[in-house]
Amino acid sequence: MAVRVQVEDFDVATEVAALTAGRTDIGAIVTFTGRVRSNEGQLAAMTLEHYPGMTEAELASMEAEAQARWPLQASLIVHRVGKLVPGDNIVLVVTASAHRQAAFEAAGFLMDYLKTRAPFWKKEVSASGESAWVEARDGDTEAAKRWT
Repeated sequence: MAVRVQVEDFDVATEVAALTAGRTDIGAIVTFTGRVRSNEGQLAAMTLEHYPGMTEAELASMEAEAQARWPLQASLIVHRVGKLVPGDNIVLVVTASAHRQAAFEAAGFLMDYLKTRAPFWKKEVSASGESAWVEARDGDTEAAKRWT
C-alpha cells in the first residue's frame, strides 16, 4: 500500500514497475490515470489544494479499506496538487491482485472515493481568466453509492 500527494508529475510505467518489482503473485494490474482536460478550450488551468498530513492519512485509510474489501497484493494512489494545465496528469490509481476482478473493482472503488470524499479542493481558471471552485458532481456521487 502506498499513498503520495505531490506537486511533481509521475510516470505511469515507472510507478507500476516499482510497485510490482519482484512480485510473482500478481496476475492482474489495473491502472487509472486522470488528466486535466481543456473542456474544448474553455479551461486554462486548475489548482488543487489540500491539507498536508490530513489528506495523506485520509487517502491511506481509504486504501486500507480497499485492501480489506478485495484480495489485493499491492495498491498505489498518487495525487498531484498545485497548478495544473490541460494535458497534465492529476491522479494515478494502481491496484494489483492475483485476479482481474478484484483489481478492477478496487480501482473503481478508489476512484469513486477520490472523486467524492477525498479532501482536495479544486479551483478552475477559464480561458477568459475567471476562476471558480469546482463543486461535486451528482454523477460522481451516484457512482460512489454502489460501494455502500
